[in-house]
Amino acid sequence: QQTIIQQKQNLHNSSSIQQINQWETNSIEKIQQTAQQCREKVMKLTQKSINDIEKKFSELSQKLKEIRQENEFNEIDLNNCQLKLTQITKEFLPPSDISIRQDSQEFIKKITVISSLQQNQTEKNTFQQFGITVAGGNGHGQELNQLSYPRGMFIDNDKSIYIADCGNDRIVKWKLNSNIGQIIAGENGVGNRNNQLSWPTNIIFDKENNSFIISDYKNNRVIQYFDQNQTNQQILISYINCVGLTIDKNGFIYTSDSQNNEVRRWKQGDKKGELVAGGNGQGNGLNQLNYPTYIFIDEDYSLYISDYENNRVMKWRKDAKEGIIVAGGNGEGRSLKQLSHPRGVIVDHLGQIYVADCSNHRVMRWCEGDAEGEIVVGGYGQGNQSNQLNYPTGLSFDNEENLYVADCSNDRIQKYEKILI
Repeated sequence: QQTIIQQKQNLHNSSSIQQINQWETNSIEKIQQTAQQCREKVMKLTQKSINDIEKKFSELSQKLKEIRQENEFNEIDLNNCQLKLTQITKEFLPPSDISIRQDSQEFIKKITVISSLQQNQTEKNTFQQFGITVAGGNGHGQELNQLSYPRGMFIDNDKSIYIADCGNDRIVKWKLNSNIGQIIAGENGVGNRNNQLSWPTNIIFDKENNSFIISDYKNNRVIQYFDQNQTNQQILISYINCVGLTIDKNGFIYTSDSQNNEVRRWKQGDKKGELVAGGNGQGNGLNQLNYPTYIFIDEDYSLYISDYENNRVMKWRKDAKEGIIVAGGNGEGRSLKQLSHPRGVIVDHLGQIYVADCSNHRVMRWCEGDAEGEIVVGGYGQGNQSNQLNYPTGLSFDNEENLYVADCSNDRIQKYEKILI
């Protein structure tokens, strides 16, 4: 009892609080030291500039004195002196060759508070490890019971699956418990007419307009199909290498551009869209992307991006100038801290991030702030058994939180049922 009372009285003196106080002190000292160094450098450069100007002004004054003594004033000399005086006056203004630049790298390491007790109590969904094939799985082909490199997908409230059947240049709908799919877009073969597709990689549903929006990758466009009617299409965005699509609760569309290494937000009728992530050239900085693929937007308008070539998933909060790494980011590899060419990304209602770890043939789950993830399904090597995957790409949940995986090179969609506890 006495120990509990003492701990209550010494909350402000706990070791964790002391660590935070020390971090604060060190950070302030670091800022003050850097600021003082920069001030001294500015003052030194400014003093040098003033000395140079003073010397030039003295030389000009001496020359004018000599000309006046010799009484040899002429228009050319006057013009030259006027020009030099103008130059000296401009130099005397705040020096334009001194500027302040902010480094894009983190200067002060941010700290967070993590409770191991809280981590252990975190609720997590678990799934059956043997997947059920709910679409395709009948070999590689273009028959209605087959798929060819399926990529993105979404699932409606009736558990019908809408699949970007990439290698067949079409979108197919597989109803619950059906043995065959129905072509709802792209039944006219590969091409660039409005009623054709070429290597579609993703599909989303726009409830407001009752339409499907498709990333028509090799046609460099995003196209809209209304009410599953293949005679009514509209090109929304042209000249874009779009792999991933997502839509927020206000109906704004987000596109990943793998060539320009950026994500943009679009509203109906936009010609350019608004840059919301990346756009700072190809790279691995926190404000950069390198071949972004699949994307997801949460209820808080935070954007999750599979940064394919950087082997990481980035989270960009609304209006942020840079992202944070929430999965991977430790080089390409197979450890639980690493990813290898991530593709599909989705976030569940608990805020946990699911990633199609494509070249590792598994699906990983990460909690923001965790040092490593965990394998959810797959991870038993590359293969076509029910507990194996072969380059998984798209991910989706149904309304019962069962997990669906586009098992790309096995030409099938696998369903992993949530285990009810």
